[in-house]
Amino acid sequence: VLFLAYFAMQVIYARRKYKISPPETTGHPEFERTFRAQANCSEYFPIFISLLWVAGIFFHQGVTAACGLLYLYSRLKYFQGYAVAAQGRLAPLYASAWLLWLLLGLALVGLLAHFLWP
Repeated sequence: VLFLAYFAMQVIYARRKYKISPPETTGHPEFERTFRAQANCSEYFPIFISLLWVAGIFFHQGVTAACGLLYLYSRLKYFQGYAVAAQGRLAPLYASAWLLWLLLGLALVGLLAHFLWP
């Protein structure tokens, strides 16, 4: 939640800096990148929370927590990189996608172990 609040605040600051009033979403390129980065992070947050929750319950809390922290760090780097230049988002984007796939795998292994091997 703190990450989403931080991202939203960065959009507010960019709106003020470049004098872009809501509901406008176009204007200065730096504002547009900041706005897009915030939207992208918000779009993936429900997927992340769901996978984190299921993997934490059915696989292992420690491993899941470590993956979750790495995911949050990679999304922070994604946001910061995207706000500077569109190319700056790529490496953190790939890292965060890899971590989501890992969380999906952990969740599936945990669910299979729970329901198939009593």
